[in-house]
Amino acid sequence: MFIAMNRFKVVKGREAEFETLWAGRDTHLKRVRGFREFHLLRGPEAEDHTLYSSHTVWSDRDAFTAWTRSEAFRKAHAAAGSRHQLYLGHPQFEGFEVILER
Repeated sequence: MFIAMNRFKVVKGREAEFETLWAGRDTHLKRVRGFREFHLLRGPEAEDHTLYSSHTVWSDRDAFTAWTRSEAFRKAHAAAGSRHQLYLGHPQFEGFEVILER
């Protein structure tokens, strides 16, 4: 299994807008081979931002990589650049191979 996470520093006061954006977004993931789950996580608050993470679970790294090269990925991220006012900096990607599952 492979877990892909993107961390977002959402500008303080823009959290509801960010959450609404994700709730209404078509991620196109349900139709992608190897996709298992998606979660949007709200983390700790700092003085100038709230930390969020998108968290997807994949059957393996190859399935995730194939998705990043797919038309579904391009559709899901088509408007990403127009939302820069919501974030402090760019999202930070982190990928994890699952080595133990219980």
